[in-house]
Amino acid sequence: MILDEIVQAKRAELRKAKDVRKIADLRAKARSAAPVPAFDLRRAGEVSIIAEVKRASPVKGLFRRDLDPAALAVQYREGGARAISVLTDETFFKGSVEDLRAARDASGLPILRKDFVIDEYQLWEAKVMRASAALLIVRILDRAQLRDYVAMAREELKLATLVEVHSEPELEAALDAGAGIVGINNRDLDTFQVTLETTARLRELIPPGPAVVSESGISSREDLRLLARMKVDAALVGEELVRAADPAAKLRELRGA
Repeated sequence: MILDEIVQAKRAELRKAKDVRKIADLRAKARSAAPVPAFDLRRAGEVSIIAEVKRASPVKGLFRRDLDPAALAVQYREGGARAISVLTDETFFKGSVEDLRAARDASGLPILRKDFVIDEYQLWEAKVMRASAALLIVRILDRAQLRDYVAMAREELKLATLVEVHSEPELEAALDAGAGIVGINNRDLDTFQVTLETTARLRELIPPGPAVVSESGISSREDLRLLARMKVDAALVGEELVRAADPAAKLRELRGA
């Protein structure tokens, strides 16, 4: 399974990172980090779009050879994106911290650090990167970790967390952890099949309170209309925008602007 390979690689990366920069030093730098925009996804009468800077995937390979994260982020802002997600995993997605910083500085929009968080060290890293939010994938964390990371991010780091789920048990764990933003991944990480029915099914189980994000498989204005009927707050769109000849125009088309 690709996800297992990614987590194993991430453990090795973390061991090296902790040798280079001790967590005490990371915490000190994080505490002096400049303020960032709030990761606020709710927009009256509209499904907000989190536009993704994504160079590649382990399944589909490279999306765009000439990808310029700063230029792409500006196009996303011009197209009306509410926030930007940036892959920082290098081994499997060809992303980097530099991509995140470039997108953040060029756009001025709230940034989601999208990586495979398995240790609190990575949340401190996200704070140092001046991200507004970090991704937490329920499938790769136990319940105690998830609760601790959500609480630590909210209370100590002032960092939003997008807690990603794909099934009913994962959703239960996210809600139990006090997730303020629940991301429903429409992609089955075992089969890689994608269906918006996953959002339809799980959305009904989420009580009032958390913001709800639908992730993967969103490519048309009709998809956004469908998500609006489901009372979803935001959609995370990556490949469709990265591959578009004019990402700003594609964003406006999705938004119906």
